[in-house]
Amino acid sequence: MQTRKRILVLAPHTDDGELGCGGTISRYIRENHEVYYVAFSTAAKSLAPQYPSDQLVTEVKAATKILGVPSENLIIYDYEVRELNFHRQGILEDLVILNNRLRPDWVFTPSLQDIHQDHITVTNEAKRAFKYCSLLGYELPWNNLSMKTDCFISITEGDLSSKIGALKAYETQSAKPYMSSSFIRSLATVRGVQSGTSLAEAFEVIRVMLDKL
Repeated sequence: MQTRKRILVLAPHTDDGELGCGGTISRYIRENHEVYYVAFSTAAKSLAPQYPSDQLVTEVKAATKILGVPSENLIIYDYEVRELNFHRQGILEDLVILNNRLRPDWVFTPSLQDIHQDHITVTNEAKRAFKYCSLLGYELPWNNLSMKTDCFISITEGDLSSKIGALKAYETQSAKPYMSSSFIRSLATVRGVQSGTSLAEAFEVIRVMLDKL
């Protein structure tokens, strides 16, 4: 992208955006694009009892700061984890407000192939709210029965390091296998090989508005 763009990352839960497109976030901030990050649930009910209920709020603030997202561009809602589908209309209304306020050029959201009920709810409502924006679906392989890798975005070693550093900020999620640095690096390497570069992230094209390129 040669001109400065406004990019919106939709994360059903804190950490989804970093996992799906953390390297891309780092790259576009490095290239002076305007990036916003929206988390819909802080998943307080999923936390182990030793953590305070707002621990994931603390962690997403730290993680997005590592990626370079300005604190004023981080928006956090408080929908209950695993219940976003019950609040579809409220989420749609939030997204419409965001669209009217931000007028993003590009929106990143979970893939249409994602089987998690919270993830697919956000993506389905994003298709409605951002019908005149370009939408790319990011991959979370443990939730994807399949993944259409229609689009690749190359990232640098520095971008990958920022992504890994951001994920390390999630102390509460560190035991999950997909949070490991080796997995994150391996996936970026595979996507790089597929796209003829060293490192990359893959996306499903949901909608592309050519006049927004």
